Amino acid sequence: MKIKMEMIYKAPTGTETCFYSDEMNPEKALLLAKDLEKTGRVKELIFYDNYDTTWMYKELKKYVESVDSEPHNVVVFFDGGFDLETKRSGLGCVIYYEQDGKQYRIRKNALVEELNTNGEAEYASLYFAIGELELLGVHHLPVTFTGDSQGVMNQLKDEWPCYEEELLRWIERIEKKLEQLGITPDYKLVPRKKNREADHLATQAINGIEIASNSELT
Repeated sequence: MKIKMEMIYKAPTGTETCFYSDEMNPEKALLLAKDLEKTGRVKELIFYDNYDTTWMYKELKKYVESVDSEPHNVVVFFDGGFDLETKRSGLGCVIYYEQDGKQYRIRKNALVEELNTNGEAEYASLYFAIGELELLGVHHLPVTFTGDSQGVMNQLKDEWPCYEEELLRWIERIEKKLEQLGITPDYKLVPRKKNREADHLATQAINGIEIASNSELT
């Protein structure tokens, strides 16, 4: 969940104005709100999430405390690779998340031999990543899915049509799984160099190198 703050500021002269913040995670919003309150010049402070739901300070604090022990602030990088000669596909995903005040990273890949195109491998890698989210216990949260395929990302966002039946079936599987988990996806297109980790994992899978790690980030 992302939060924006609306603050009504009252100067010593009695002049009032309203300020709006950029989007941020709830934890950061609470820290800033606490600091702003110390000025003694905040007449009113309201929080809005990305669904336009209004939160008061105590409500948002209670929410943050309830989710802190579960994986949250989840960002997924995914990529698929396909070797035309061997018909082998590599699926790679990197998952960043927070839990109990700490940051973690999962790196996982898989070798698949029943796919026929690179496009299928891209969608299969996303579905693979969603499966990892399910194992992690991520549910009823917004999740950012990051990839470097313009076609895949635009089709997932319904900005480009998809005419290939096999790819349409993958899209249906993905949407059904996300709905089951209550995950609201935010698809973000990035240049290939910013998706290097997932791309490397996919290549390693094609070459028979299996990777599975979950580590705390310092």
